[in-house]
Order: sequence, then C-alpha cells, then structure tokens
Amino acid sequence: MNNNIYSPQLARIKSVRDEADGIKSFALEFEDEKLRESFRHRSGQFIELTVFGVGEAPFSITSSPAGKGRLEISVVNVGEVTAALHLKKEGELVGLRGPYGKGFPFDDVKGRDILFVGGGIGLAPLRPLINQMLSDRDSFRKMTILYGARTPGLLCFREDITAWSAQKDSVVLVTVDAPDEGWQGNVGVVTSLLSKVEIETERTTAFVCGPPIMIHFVIEDLIKMGFAEDAIITSMERRMECGLGKCGHCSIGTAEVCADGPVFSYRQLKELKESF
Repeated sequence: MNNNIYSPQLARIKSVRDEADGIKSFALEFEDEKLRESFRHRSGQFIELTVFGVGEAPFSITSSPAGKGRLEISVVNVGEVTAALHLKKEGELVGLRGPYGKGFPFDDVKGRDILFVGGGIGLAPLRPLINQMLSDRDSFRKMTILYGARTPGLLCFREDITAWSAQKDSVVLVTVDAPDEGWQGNVGVVTSLLSKVEIETERTTAFVCGPPIMIHFVIEDLIKMGFAEDAIITSMERRMECGLGKCGHCSIGTAEVCADGPVFSYRQLKELKESF
C-alpha cells in the first residue's frame, strides 16, 4: 500500500444512483481488501476523490459509520471533476484519500432531543448522522428532521425520508420553495417548518447544513427560539484541496476547515468571525 499521504487509493464504483435533478449517488469500495476491512469514518467527515486525468475534489461521506465495507457520496454536477464523475459507470475506478476532518458529536449528545435542518444537497452530510442515531435509537430522545429544497425534483434521499418517518419518536417534515403540479406537501423555505414542530430548546441539539444563506436564516431563527450557541452545529463547505490543513485554501480566521472542521458549533464560528 502506498504510504504517501497525498496519494489516493484505488476504489471501484459499485453502484450509481440518480438521486435528484443533477445529483448522483455513488457507492464506492476500496480495491485493497485490507483497507476495505479497516476503513472507518465518523459522521460529518469527508474524502478527497480523484477522477484520474481530470482532478480531485472533496465530498462528504453520506453512508453511516454503522455500515462497513463500502462508503457512499452524493455529487452535484457543478464543475469539471463532478461532471467527469457523473459520466462514470459502475465498475470504473476512482481514487480516494481520507477520511478527513472532525465529525459530528455523537456520544456527547446522547440523551438529548435532536433537531436536523437540511437544505438541498445539504442533507448529504446529515444523512450518516441521522442513520447512525437511528441505529442506536434508544440513546436519543425525540428526533425532528426538517428538510427543504428549491423544487420537488431536487429532493434527495427519498427512500431514507420515508424510512425516517416510520421511526418511533421521530417527526419528518419536507418543504419546497417552488412546487410542481404533483406536489401536495408544504410550500415555503425550510425555516417555515420550525413553527410546525414542538421543540424544547433547552434539551435539544440542532444540526444544520445547506446553502450558506439557508444556514444563516436557520441559525438566526434558532437563536431567537432560545437555542444555546453551543447547541447549534453545522458543517462548512470550503475549497479543501489538501484535506490535511497544509495548503491554506480553506482557512477561516485561525482555523483550517479541513482539519479543525468541517463541523463547527455556532459559538466556534462566531469566535472565528465567520459569517454566512
């Protein structure tokens, strides 16, 4: 096995799924059997993926740490690397480095109510944590999942949403900004769902992920509701080129998002003078 920390390991695409408009999910498996068996990650961490001959880009791991042998990512077609990845088929090879970064707190929030607020592809980093918590359901109190997208066609992880809705002591609400003719659910931004659920702020930890403008307004509303700054957790997206805190491309204040994050509490981001 190559010990160069910048050198990717070969991984094979085991399946490709059309997730939403312009979004595909990829199940990946390391070619090296020992690496396949030993690979572990925490919810909230990311990998660097190489499309050979094109380039490398960071992606959140969307599969739960409770599963072993494979990992999943969900990819929006927005650039050169992602466009090339969207052309890849089952059985083709890519390169992987990681996992990198600090994950979401898991053990620290056991025994608390949990609120998830996701927007669009921002549900991807939250998905592994949701599934990990559901696999250890008795360690958590009420779970509330609020999810929004611009249109019905951009809603991700529909099978997961159906499964989450069936869990005990769980509330799942979905909304879209612009409905189509067949949409029968809520219409409005994701913050409009906060008034539709009962939340005891003093015993709830909120996990928020989505476009920066969405995160801004969600956090603003959560603070107004009485959430403590340490009880609001988010995941940052930056240009995490090396993944090791060495290149400086993902710096915010004195922190490197790839090494010190990508998971931060709202209090930490305020201290770093980061605004959305």
